Amino acid sequence: MQVSIIDGDITAQDVDAIVNAANSSLLGGGGVDGAIHRAAGPQLLEHCKQLRDTDWPDGLPPGEAALTPGAELKAQYVIHTVGPNRTAGQTDPQVLESCFRRSLQEAAAKAAKTIAFPAIGAGVYGWDPADVAEAAHRVLTEEAELAERFTEIRFVLFSPEISEIFRQRF
Repeated sequence: MQVSIIDGDITAQDVDAIVNAANSSLLGGGGVDGAIHRAAGPQLLEHCKQLRDTDWPDGLPPGEAALTPGAELKAQYVIHTVGPNRTAGQTDPQVLESCFRRSLQEAAAKAAKTIAFPAIGAGVYGWDPADVAEAAHRVLTEEAELAERFTEIRFVLFSPEISEIFRQRF
């Protein structure tokens, strides 16, 4: 398994699955979530509405993950995960780790070989990027057998500063 860290646009990644730092409604929002919904087109919203109608009628809880088709993205799948909102008092790093773990599990269940992650929780949810990088690293270490199912795990980050923090951790 190769771990790659790049500055870039997660919506343009040519990987099997991209991870969406979603809000619990699954109906789009700002930041990474809004960018993915805009790039994927209206079909993604329809897929998310189906998830709400079937599996997650009360919304997706923090630390959980759910998979949809990628719609108009290059990626075949979008894995939606809700990070804990640190600014709202959700400070448990195990919930943040669960976002990475559950996303890997969802992708592996579809036999994905390549996956791209954003810095889950490092935006408006208030997590320090170093804590996010640590959570991701801990999951890849603790779940080595799961991680080895992938040929590449890519972190696509929105600033050179955050990319450097991830590079230092990995």
